[in-house]
Amino acid sequence: MNRHNLFIFNSKKSRRREAAVFVMKLVGVAMMLIVFMAVIVMPQYSYVYTASLCDKMERLVSIEDAKIVLIGDSNLAFGINSKMLEEAFHMPVVNMGLHGSMGNVFHEEMAKVNVREGDIIVVAHTEYADEDEIRDPVTTWLAVENHPQLWRLIRLKDIPDMYFAFPTYAKRALTLWASKEGNEQDMGTVYSRFAFNEYGDVSFERQSSRYTFTENSVFVPRVNEICTERLNELNRYVTDHGASLVIAAYPIADGEFTPPEEEYVRFQTQLQEAVDCPVISDYRDYFFAYDYFYDTEYHLTNAGADLRTKQLICDLENWMAQ
Repeated sequence: MNRHNLFIFNSKKSRRREAAVFVMKLVGVAMMLIVFMAVIVMPQYSYVYTASLCDKMERLVSIEDAKIVLIGDSNLAFGINSKMLEEAFHMPVVNMGLHGSMGNVFHEEMAKVNVREGDIIVVAHTEYADEDEIRDPVTTWLAVENHPQLWRLIRLKDIPDMYFAFPTYAKRALTLWASKEGNEQDMGTVYSRFAFNEYGDVSFERQSSRYTFTENSVFVPRVNEICTERLNELNRYVTDHGASLVIAAYPIADGEFTPPEEEYVRFQTQLQEAVDCPVISDYRDYFFAYDYFYDTEYHLTNAGADLRTKQLICDLENWMAQ
């Protein structure tokens, strides 16, 4: 090899070495940032609404007997009296209902945790059409933070979305940490961790409606194959473990701006034809007057939650009698 070629060879080798050193430094900085976030900064949202997932999960994994597990968004958190349900069937109840912005897929992963023979898993989504993804990964970060027991709810395919959402979450968490405003205990609001009881229900007093319905406030759910095929896979998983998966209705605001009943009948027919598990509710039985809705079109007052629970008990009794 002549001196010219040797110079070129050494120059390329040097550049590769420099590039490797740069990458190693970058990885090192990234690792230090991750350790700093995980050990020093996180968690910063220990007492907000989404932090209730820690308590819900703890209850879910602690129960060794057959149980009733409620899966869905905040229509369950704000719409079930689990004590009534428990007394009706003499089975422990876990209300895993949380937050619609996380998406159906995140809630459905909860149904796979500690599945035991005899369990009854009740899915009550407000929508049966999705793109098989976590809808708002940033909000999901607020719930899972640095709690390894919650990371099991993140599927492998969801990791890229969570990865790209992390900087936004990290910026907010760092701001709270720097200002020493993180992990503030707010016990006086319905949207705090302390608003939940031991079952996972929002037990904060909601005596009267604060929500004003307008045109397009109430929607008929949609159904797509992505969602129903995933539910069928979940049904197979649940039944393989000796448990049962059923679909129940969510509370539907009934008033001036509510779509005709016929549209809900068509939706329910489409859903029943697409899923393998039983749809135990007639959605028309879940029409409740506007006065029973607290602060959204899905959140019920305490009286509304009792009415909805009574109907769910009736639906489950009819299903069990078949």
